Amino acid sequence: MPHDRPNLANLPVTRRELLCRSGMGFGALALGSLMTDSGVFTRPASADDSVRSSLAPKSPPMAPRAKRVIHLFMNGGPSQVDTFDPKPMLSRYAGKELPTENLRTERRTGAALGSPFKFKKHGESGIEVSELFSNVAECIDDICVIRSMQADVPNHEPSLMLMNCGDARLPRPSVGSWVLYGLGTENQNLPGFVVLCPGGYPIAESSNWKSAFLPGIYQGTHIDSNHTSLDKLIEYIKNDRLATPAQRAQLDLLSKLNQQHLERRQRDSELEARIQSFELAFRMQSEAADAFDVSQEPEHVRQRYGEGVHGRQLLIARRLLERGVRYLQVYHGNGQPWDNHDDIEQGHRRLAGQCDRPIAALLKDLKERGMLDETLVIWGGEFGRTPTVELPTPGANAGKMNGRDHNHYGFTMWLAGGGVKGGYVHGATDEFGFKAVENPVHIHDLHATMLALLGFDHEQFTYRYAGRDFRLTDVHGRIVHDIIA
Repeated sequence: MPHDRPNLANLPVTRRELLCRSGMGFGALALGSLMTDSGVFTRPASADDSVRSSLAPKSPPMAPRAKRVIHLFMNGGPSQVDTFDPKPMLSRYAGKELPTENLRTERRTGAALGSPFKFKKHGESGIEVSELFSNVAECIDDICVIRSMQADVPNHEPSLMLMNCGDARLPRPSVGSWVLYGLGTENQNLPGFVVLCPGGYPIAESSNWKSAFLPGIYQGTHIDSNHTSLDKLIEYIKNDRLATPAQRAQLDLLSKLNQQHLERRQRDSELEARIQSFELAFRMQSEAADAFDVSQEPEHVRQRYGEGVHGRQLLIARRLLERGVRYLQVYHGNGQPWDNHDDIEQGHRRLAGQCDRPIAALLKDLKERGMLDETLVIWGGEFGRTPTVELPTPGANAGKMNGRDHNHYGFTMWLAGGGVKGGYVHGATDEFGFKAVENPVHIHDLHATMLALLGFDHEQFTYRYAGRDFRLTDVHGRIVHDIIA
């Protein structure tokens, strides 16, 4: 037995090693042909490919309009007819059955429920926005409102997976993982894909930012932005027992051992990701302390974002984008806070009150710093809500008649910066806001358009896995050219 190969009697054998050692290695040759990357962007796979190069900045095949993305996720599903899609007909039919049949959603719905919020035209574009987002409305001329979004089903888990991973059922890489795989990151001392979610996890938890069959180094890094101290924001960021030189020496020794281990295992991607995580954690000790310390910001900047977790996490988000983080996702909170099945007025007013000012501050801040043109900002939930009232069901909405059910047939999202048209409305729902009837935009179309703005053809941007070329949009998607400036 070769000297550098582990003893089978003492060590567990991975499936990959078994293929290498069986049948003169022909099984490994077959596996290698299945696992080879494919597509417009192909990651180097030579033996001297360093761990760090996998995250190095890369140029997309086409001229990009955006170089970074921030997704403001209003998880739970905000109501389009109470935020950015005014429907006066709802007030006329309030308390009455719609003249058209109610579409089937997760729960039974009844009569029309008029919006309790007033809409007003804003900016030179004259786009109508609800009083809930009066601060964001000040930026409406920089915003492209898509009023004809569509998903597949009216359920949280599959809709979150569709929005975040491009597939509602099967394990797939998240959007952020695809972007990081294609573009790398501009800062090797911070994660290239960061997820801020105060209070814990959203529905489906870490599945929302997984890398699936992409190498593990492309998965998102979750941070509970509810905390204020660095030690709690990022666990184990500091080593209280070893000084920096001693940590570096320890990591250098560990790196040599890991590299030898890696070479004997055909440069296994999971081991490669583990090595990268050690190195990144070490480098983050100084960089992260600076990035997350909002006290370094001038008082007037902190005042603009406002106090509270949402002001703080969006200010952190801007600082991370400024430092080269490629893809940033910001959730409103753990679970599904925007899921207002009852008391839409009280629930939406409270939630919008928490994030309206900080979101507007972020847009203005990015624009003033000359970053908005190259930063694609996305706002929205996994679906919208019904224009009809949700009927009481046992254990659901406590018998109240002032909430809305989930609605995937037609809802609103908006984009800003990153090459999209500002002061523009795309598509429309019917006169009651139930279903997209003009220029519908499916989630797959949104993903295709996002990739186009980042410089990728969504049909060619692929990764070969298990004998098939996979892509974010699967076999779907079309670029929505009308929203591109």
